Amino acid sequence: MLFHTMVGSNDIERSRRFYDAVLGALGTEPATVNMAGSGHTRLFYRNEGGTNFVVTQPIDDEPATVANGATVAFSCDSPEQVALFHATAVEHGGTSIEDAPGPRSSAMGTIHLAYVRDPDGNKLCGIHFPG
Repeated sequence: MLFHTMVGSNDIERSRRFYDAVLGALGTEPATVNMAGSGHTRLFYRNEGGTNFVVTQPIDDEPATVANGATVAFSCDSPEQVALFHATAVEHGGTSIEDAPGPRSSAMGTIHLAYVRDPDGNKLCGIHFPG
């Protein structure tokens, strides 16, 4: 259903370093850098499923802000990869938020979650479903 999810950045090079490391821990290749027609830089992270995660300088030249209530969740292959996602994010300038990374009860059984904010304040989640 989704083609891409996009978040804004106030420091695109800081974001590139952060997301190259964090998404690299999930097996994603480093960003493809794209210059929008407006002259703003965008970072494209692609996966085999065809969806894209994009980080961009806001094209209205206003500061990037976070969406209250929004979370971008990245699928992890194992509980260990959830922990690696979290540790890598914190090591590269992210902030750990909410409960410590680990198992949570859900209607689908036990899931593993880790929540962080990127250096611009965007809320991210690493998640592993049983299966």
